[in-house]
Amino acid sequence: MPFWGLQKQLGIDVDSFLLRQSMPQPHGQAAVCHAFEREWVECGHGLGQTRARRECQLEYEDFMECMKRTKL
Repeated sequence: MPFWGLQKQLGIDVDSFLLRQSMPQPHGQAAVCHAFEREWVECGHGLGQTRARRECQLEYEDFMECMKRTKL
């Protein structure tokens, strides 16, 4: 965790687009797909990119299904 929020101070957005569902929402309610995104992030945390792609495929598919609203 950085000591200074440099991106926030400069007003730039480099990497926060990665976790849109987990960001603070305007009315304080959790986003629709927040639970699926959280499961996907928790699954891949600490595994590394190559291993996480292989082992967390089901969580990622559930998250994308929710985001794209397919298979409802």
